Amino acid sequence: MPGVPKVVIASPFEHGLAAGVAEAFGFGAELRLRQAGDFGAVFAHRRVLRGRLFDLHYRPNGGASARLGLVIAKRLARRAVWRNAIKRTGREAFRCARPGLPAMDLLLRLAKPVAALEAGSRQAWRADIDALLAKLPR
Repeated sequence: MPGVPKVVIASPFEHGLAAGVAEAFGFGAELRLRQAGDFGAVFAHRRVLRGRLFDLHYRPNGGASARLGLVIAKRLARRAVWRNAIKRTGREAFRCARPGLPAMDLLLRLAKPVAALEAGSRQAWRADIDALLAKLPR
């Protein structure tokens, strides 16, 4: 019986062909706010843009790039599935907008309960986040 070749799916990332793309659109540790002090500093700066669903707190960081932190309260999104979906949407919007963002520490905070939103609201989340990122002072 002749051997059937296996289907191989090769990613350009495995071969280093898209290294520049991966760096430009990645979300590495240097692009995240992780320490409680970083979150506190952004909240203490008291600059915020308010959208329909989210608040975007910001503070200049004096670094080379924007950094993102996410605050999704359990009381506003009761199910972990919803909290994780909101975080994924926020990270993806940040990754796509990051090359055009100023060097700031950003905190994306859910401001309205998810239960009040309709089921097909992921597009609304993304549109609100994109609008907030576009309003940032340059």
